[in-house]
Parts: sequence; C-alpha cells; structure tokens
Amino acid sequence: MRNLRIVFMGTPDFAVATLKTLIEHNYNVVGVITAPDKPAGRGRKLNESAVKQYAKSQNLNILQPTNLKSDNFIEELKALNANLQIVVAFRMLPKVVWQMPEYGTFNLHASLLPNYRGAAPINWAIINGETKTGVSTFFIDEKIDTGDMILQEEINIEPTENAGSLHDKLMHLGSNLVLTTVAAIEKGPVKTQKQKENVDIKTAYKLNRDNCKINWNNSIDAIYNQVRGLSPYPAAWSELVNGNETLDVKLYAVNKEIEDHNYKIGRIIATKKELKVAVKNGFIIIDTIKLPGKRLMDIKSLLNGYAFNDDAKML
Repeated sequence: MRNLRIVFMGTPDFAVATLKTLIEHNYNVVGVITAPDKPAGRGRKLNESAVKQYAKSQNLNILQPTNLKSDNFIEELKALNANLQIVVAFRMLPKVVWQMPEYGTFNLHASLLPNYRGAAPINWAIINGETKTGVSTFFIDEKIDTGDMILQEEINIEPTENAGSLHDKLMHLGSNLVLTTVAAIEKGPVKTQKQKENVDIKTAYKLNRDNCKINWNNSIDAIYNQVRGLSPYPAAWSELVNGNETLDVKLYAVNKEIEDHNYKIGRIIATKKELKVAVKNGFIIIDTIKLPGKRLMDIKSLLNGYAFNDDAKML
C-alpha cells in the first residue's frame, strides 16, 4: 500500500463534498489550494470560498495563489511534499503543477467524458435534453478535460430535473468516485483508458448572456430544457415587452403544453391564475419568474400585482 500525501484543489460547494469525504475517510490531506478571497456585496467584504471555509474548520493547511506559475507558489507547493493531487472544480493548472506529484494529478469532472468537456457540463447536459450523465475521474494533461480516464459512473437525468438538483446528485456521486479512485491509486498503478475522440463530441461551453437568452422560435422542448438547464443559476432570460415597457426577466421554472394555436410566437396569454407564452406546437407555461429589482416569485403572486396588456410578448 502506498502512503498517500494529498494536495486538494477546489473552490465551490461542489468540491467541498469531495474534500469532506477524504477527511472523513482519514486520508492525509497535507494542503488545500483554493481561490483567493473576493470582495462581495455592498460593503465589499472579502468572501471566502466554500472550500476555504471547510478547510479552516478542519485546520488544514490552505494556500490561495493568485498566480499558479509564480516561483513563491511553486516552492510552497513543493514544500508540502505531496505525492498525489486531486482537482475538483478549480482552474486550469500549468504543467509544472500537475506534473509535480509522483502518483499524478487527477480531476473529477461532472460529465461522461469525452462529452461535455468545459466549464458548464451539468447545465449543457440538461439544455441538450440528455437522459443520462455522470462523473469521470482522469489524469490531467496539457489540454482541458482530455486526459486518460480512470473511472466513470453514470446517472439518469429525470425529465423534470433542473441544474440545481442534478448538481447535488453529481456532487455526492463524484465524491464517492474520487474515494474509489484514491483507494485504487493507494494500492498501486491504476489502469487507465484513452478518451475516444470523434466528431460528435458535445462541448460544455461557458455560459454567458447570449447563450442564456431564450429564442422563442426554438422548439417547445428546447425552450423547456433550456430553462431547467439554467435553473437556479444563472437562469434563462427573455425580454418582456408590455405596453411601453421592455424588461429583462429571468425564468426559473416552466411547464409545457402541446396544443395547436394561431397565436404569434412569443405572444403572452395571461389569466388571473396563469401566464403562458405561445411557441411552436404549444405554450410554455411560466411557474416562477423574476422581474428586474424584484424578488423571485411564483406566477400567481406576480399576477396579483402586475397587469399584462393584450399585446404583451416575449422577445
């Protein structure tokens, strides 16, 4: 059995579950690398990453480099004398860092690689209407999410699932897969597999304002999947035109209704209890919405205090 000395690298909640699992199984985590504190809120108070908060609670050694190539950081990392590095939801590492430990540096990625390499694999799996996804562990190489595969585990995506609920499932599935991966590395060299490269590989592009905007000319299923794939964060959005007012609104939960109709695409139909938008082959029924400067609210609450003109529409 190898005597592992682990450096863990990660920043958000997704990574905390894995670090917590390693600590609870008594692995020797000699250092934690996470993002520098960032100012947040009106008071610009420094905000600590979720990983830093947990690492502090366990009295772990924490490093927060701004430059992963700096001589100071490289020397600090070497001094930890780690022989294995584990990366979960962190940034791209320079070669001098990922090549350092004797037993390598492996990454946990929230997709069934080689599909959905990139920044937002959970979101894009739902947006693209996938029925399955999973988690993968692989040794890091020069490119993003392309290294030799170690282990993979699959999970179903439920038809009504959103990115938030799938995130939590994959977070726990991933922490267990990392544990299994570490146990295998502890026993000796692990068998790996090259990722299969083909023209049909789907990419998990970084989310931005443009690809989060709803195109109401898309199919009813595409719109439905986009909303749940971007909920609760960063949220799908649309321009609402109501009389002389044009607002950017965010949609967090919708349903779909297949039905023939003669309304123009994007036309809003409002009753006292329901708000729906005409699309091809039916309607998108809005359940939860957020107007600028307002709190997120269910549609009945919105309709109690907001009136829609007869010609209101989504653009």
